[in-house]
Amino acid sequence: MGVKNLSDLLSLSKIPFKQDRKITDFKNRKIAFDAFNVLYQFLSSIRDPSGRMLMDNEGRVTSHLIGLLTRNSQLLQNGIKIVYVFDGESDPLKGQEIKRRKEIKEQAREEYEKAMEEGDVQRAKQLASRITHLTPQMVEDSKKLLEVMGIPVVQAPGEGEAQCAQMTKEGIVDSVASQDYDALLFGAPSLVRNLNLSGKRTLPSGRVITINPEEINLRDLLDGLQITREQLIDMGILLGTDFNPEGFKGIGPKTAYKLLKKYQSFEEIKKHEPKVQNVEVPYERIRGIFLSPNVKHGVKVKFGSYDPEKILHFLVDERGFSVDRHKPLIMKTAKIIEDLEKQTSLESFF
Repeated sequence: MGVKNLSDLLSLSKIPFKQDRKITDFKNRKIAFDAFNVLYQFLSSIRDPSGRMLMDNEGRVTSHLIGLLTRNSQLLQNGIKIVYVFDGESDPLKGQEIKRRKEIKEQAREEYEKAMEEGDVQRAKQLASRITHLTPQMVEDSKKLLEVMGIPVVQAPGEGEAQCAQMTKEGIVDSVASQDYDALLFGAPSLVRNLNLSGKRTLPSGRVITINPEEINLRDLLDGLQITREQLIDMGILLGTDFNPEGFKGIGPKTAYKLLKKYQSFEEIKKHEPKVQNVEVPYERIRGIFLSPNVKHGVKVKFGSYDPEKILHFLVDERGFSVDRHKPLIMKTAKIIEDLEKQTSLESFF
């Protein structure tokens, strides 16, 4: 879920903190992806006409593998250095949000099955994305495909986005790629959104829109709003995070910002604002999760080789992918990567 509606603060900033980008702008940059964030995107969007996830002949889900292959191939073709970071153990405070999501999925599953029984395919398709869940098998398959694509995998001890942020702060990577804003609260200097969604998209209404990557600079965000990172975290607590998903009723981004500018801290807001006084939230603990997260320091990242033979073996021989459909993309990507490496070697020679 992440912090709700943080982008609504754009109009309040003294300086622009979000820049529209093209995918080519990220050539030679090292980008850390929150793996679970990406996989859920693919599982939600890559489905058959009835809304079911795609599967192989043995009933194993393949939607996420198709997404990883096609999207990462595009990124690699543009010379982007990709790292995937997988979640470890969630903080117990997140249990409430996990429970809430599970209840929503169970309700959606019942409605989905009813829609299918009634032959309402359109309704079933709308509900299908709400019942998405990741299994250990999906995670392991994802890691295996990433490995043969030469993409490093980092296993975080805690939250994936926290680990991505730490790696960015240490200069191991240049940016975090995620649809959520949590990475900013974890202190990531640069957040890239829409990198896995860029391109033309058809809305349910049938209208076609173009989604471009955007990059948010944390320093510009803080300077533009004239707040500290601690205050940004307090704003997140007011709006609602994964650790207090409900936030505070009646407090949106602009109200949260005004309260922080007036009272300077969550503690002072709680003393004076009735909407906050009447709700008990472990704000000190939440603030601590963002300021001192459970992460590894000094992670070693080694980029491997894109191996078309191993990719084809895994996808075609083990997962039943069509060789005719997927081999052209795999071989094209291998050729472009080879040409990029030659170009880089030639440029370094001179």
